[in-house]
Amino acid sequence: MTQGYNNTAKLIHWVSAIVIIGMFALGLWMVDLTYYSQWYQTAPYWHKSVGILLAGLTLFRMLWKLLSYSPQIDGNRFEKVAAKSAHHFMYLLLCILFISGYLISTEDGRSITVFEWFDVPALGKLFDGQADLAGQIHYYVALTLIGLAAIHALAALKHHFIDKDNTLRKMTRGLK
Repeated sequence: MTQGYNNTAKLIHWVSAIVIIGMFALGLWMVDLTYYSQWYQTAPYWHKSVGILLAGLTLFRMLWKLLSYSPQIDGNRFEKVAAKSAHHFMYLLLCILFISGYLISTEDGRSITVFEWFDVPALGKLFDGQADLAGQIHYYVALTLIGLAAIHALAALKHHFIDKDNTLRKMTRGLK
């Protein structure tokens, strides 16, 4: 039985956490930009590019999780079920974010250019009001994900400082 997460899982976890928080902040900031802002086109370009890369990293993360060993979850039965449920729900929310972001960005038929490295082709307009509905979903799912991630972090801190178990150490021990 493994005592901690492997280095690949740790790296993906922390990179994802930082990127998700950054994307949330960028998303909140950029929706208030006006046409005359110097960031009006740059901020969405970065948001879309990083979002596509995060989607790829998340797919890799889910595959890695299936193929590698994970340590057992500490805590009582309720905490174990809550932790597993929260992780699965965060993956679901991320998938909804990626799909809704894609639907917002490609309604006009233009592909998404990712840092001039490659393009993700557009499916175009699939239904009336696509960008508006997808935008609403994107916003509320992002809020939900950030809220759940905050609870996740608080739970890890509770395990570390109150329960004094190894929950947090499993994801931090040996980071280089």
